[in-house]
Amino acid sequence: MNEIFITGTDTEVGKTFISSLLIKYIKQHKKKVLGFKPIAAGAEYAFGELVNDDALTLLESGNVSVPYNIINPYIFEQAIAPHIAAQESKKCITLGGLNASYKSIKTRLDPEGYLITEGAGGWALPINEEDYLYDWVKAQNLNVILVVGLKLGCLNHALLTHAHMKSIGVNCIGWIANHIDPSMHAQQQNIDSLIARLPMPLLAVAPFYNDSESEKPKLQVYKVLSDVLNLK
Repeated sequence: MNEIFITGTDTEVGKTFISSLLIKYIKQHKKKVLGFKPIAAGAEYAFGELVNDDALTLLESGNVSVPYNIINPYIFEQAIAPHIAAQESKKCITLGGLNASYKSIKTRLDPEGYLITEGAGGWALPINEEDYLYDWVKAQNLNVILVVGLKLGCLNHALLTHAHMKSIGVNCIGWIANHIDPSMHAQQQNIDSLIARLPMPLLAVAPFYNDSESEKPKLQVYKVLSDVLNLK
């Protein structure tokens, strides 16, 4: 099974947008693919259960039918830091709970399938008083794709995020540039600066997307993307 973890340089950098585009790209190669959003904070009730928009987007983007709670096992109504939302809900996010949920969702895919897991917030996300989501990523030995939200400060955020990944032995297989700020100056120069400084390849570039647009734009994909995803 091909397992990828999607993280970002910060919150609100378009992880769900990029994850859904990646899932659709994989579907174009006639592969079974499923999105997984283990932790989500910010939800509303629908059909008697809490649902999160990002998790629904991943569910709708894939081509494997599963119940919502399989896609998103930890969900909280308030749009705040998940470990704080869990405390206020008298719940606890644990590494063991994440492992059990991940094991369950993997049974829904065949060995040739793709499982795209989207993180929450940025890379250093606390899940309880002791653990971080990256502890789980490392324990699962997941390959990581970093979404860089192109805005002022993105060079610092991207370089620090990758430096931490390297320090704990996490394998970042590539990064994707996402144009989240249409007013940002020197966007291409920032991309070029990261190409020169990050050791992993640029996999794709996503154009600016406004939620009011009826159709999502396509990724500007580099050939290396199909190579790192093992798409033949």
